[in-house]
Amino acid sequence: MPTASTRVPQQERSRATQARLLEATVECLVEHGWSGTTTTVVAARAGVSRGAQLHHYPTKAALVTAAVTHLTERRAVELRTEAAALPAGPRRLDRVVDLLAAAFTGPLFVAALELWVAARTDAELRDALVPLEARVGREMHRLTVELLGVDERRPGVREAVQATLDLLRGLGVANLLSDDSARRAALLHTWKRQLATLLTPDAGRPTPGSARPH
Repeated sequence: MPTASTRVPQQERSRATQARLLEATVECLVEHGWSGTTTTVVAARAGVSRGAQLHHYPTKAALVTAAVTHLTERRAVELRTEAAALPAGPRRLDRVVDLLAAAFTGPLFVAALELWVAARTDAELRDALVPLEARVGREMHRLTVELLGVDERRPGVREAVQATLDLLRGLGVANLLSDDSARRAALLHTWKRQLATLLTPDAGRPTPGSARPH
């Protein structure tokens, strides 16, 4: 008979089952798309019984939105960890933008795109996805402000951060069907210079006492 020290708590087993289901869901979305990601396929890939899958996530919409939520939170933690190792100084902005750009070309972004397209015609999925995407958008904006170390109370900073995220999202979509890395690198190089100017306090303004053209 197993002792208390060797018995795996039910709660821990439950968390492990959920984690396997969520990881398998994103993998299926990336490999098979929305239509090919059935709850049966996900359960089989996760090595979880159909009954256990239904117990944790009774509908496909509940399963996929939970998966995106889970991996979005995990990716945010990873981005903070990666950014913590970056040096301070003028090169930090470049590296932060590169980190964010990678987030918009990875498996999680591909899975999210599958859900966005499917939600256009699936009312149940749309109802579940709209509030999730609003929350994810706010968190990504907040994370970007944190990583860049800027004060969005300054005029124009909030818009510059959001423009950066919108640009990266668009470049991620453009990269789906073909390798767009060369064009993306050129665009990001130009945008980084513009962004540095937009985020630098009083950039381009004459300093007190400096000569002004007449």
